[in-house]
Amino acid sequence: MSSESRLYTFSQETKDHLRKFRLGTSRANDPQAVIYMIDKHTLEIKQDEEKTVYKNLEEIGDDLPDHSPRFVLLSYPMTLPSGRLSVPYVLLYYLPVTCNAELRMLYAGAKELMRNTAEVGKVIEIDSADDLEDLPEKLGAA
Repeated sequence: MSSESRLYTFSQETKDHLRKFRLGTSRANDPQAVIYMIDKHTLEIKQDEEKTVYKNLEEIGDDLPDHSPRFVLLSYPMTLPSGRLSVPYVLLYYLPVTCNAELRMLYAGAKELMRNTAEVGKVIEIDSADDLEDLPEKLGAA
């Protein structure tokens, strides 16, 4: 067992949601995303209270905080240059330049655990909501 998995926790409800989200988005026709945060006191990785499922990149950008990191799980259906449909499932590691060192360390320590628990194919680091606009290009959309 790695040290990250002893330090950070996922509730069973969160683990079930991660699995259900991953399996449910693989056949989706529209982008879907959920935002996860770390509770600083309990070190539990969880969704926010509303448990919002976002349907487009603009909505995600509107809800990302200015000074606090977040993990965003994103399923983004797109057409590749070859004409084939692809649905990449990625972890967006949102780390704004204005966040403090304590939060940076907290999220940096949990990044690999979140990646492995969510079973994403790729981690993409972004430091502002504006970076979301370049995401289709980073994922290889036509």
